[in-house]
Amino acid sequence: MWKEAVILTAAAGCACLARSEYERKHFSVESVQMASGKLIQDRCLVFLSDLHNNEFGSENGKLVETIFRLKPDAVLVGGDMIVTKGKGQGDTRVALSLMKALSSRIPVFYGNGNHENRMVWQRHVYGTQYEEFKAALEAMGIVCLENETAALGEDILITGVDLEPRFYRKAFFQKAPAMEEDYLYKKLGRTDRRKFHILLAHSPLYFKNYAAWGADLTLSGHFHGGTVRLPVLGGVMTPQYQFFLPWCAGDFQMKGSRMIVSRGLGTHSINIRFNNKPQLVVIQLKKK
Repeated sequence: MWKEAVILTAAAGCACLARSEYERKHFSVESVQMASGKLIQDRCLVFLSDLHNNEFGSENGKLVETIFRLKPDAVLVGGDMIVTKGKGQGDTRVALSLMKALSSRIPVFYGNGNHENRMVWQRHVYGTQYEEFKAALEAMGIVCLENETAALGEDILITGVDLEPRFYRKAFFQKAPAMEEDYLYKKLGRTDRRKFHILLAHSPLYFKNYAAWGADLTLSGHFHGGTVRLPVLGGVMTPQYQFFLPWCAGDFQMKGSRMIVSRGLGTHSINIRFNNKPQLVVIQLKKK
């Protein structure tokens, strides 16, 4: 009897691994819609996050083709498109290839995640790799938002915030550190409440702060959808070792502000996805 149990367990394990490998290489396109009286015209935006050097076809050809077919007004990047490893190895090749293809036809706004920021935090390890990466993006015409704001037309502002390392520390069963009420004001200044403001904030843990600062729409990622997603319970574990965290992925609202948390496009460290396909987010903004 025990032999049959071992065989069944092994077969189930192999099936799960095969499904995981399939999901890692097949993304889904998912649309959300938001209306605002601050908008003077409709827009279509594509949001990318957490690629971590994953590729969908040669040179990410399938991903690029899909985005071009959507004909967005802009591509917004939420960070962690690259991978930083120990001993100062920052791998940016895949991200730069994708950004070059997209920026040839579409305006791209790039916000950092903890992997891009790590090259700055640990400059003694990574040297000038971040500066070289940013310079390469800007040479393509990409707008890099390093605690900065840029305009998209007359009615939309896009801001990227670089959070400090303490906000990404491994939590296990502990609470993440609180964000001071004036933290975003000190880093970013105040918002122009007359315009529709999009905030690229890699970690979704601080939605309350983002909403209070004045973001109409916050775009986040970081948690990879929780790695494995279970019915009702949602994502199992985040990269910060938080379990069944509600903010792993989804659409959230608070006091007139909205946050979209992408499941991301890749994996890192724990290279598993189950019931958790990579996600390409399409945002339809409608004037009201």
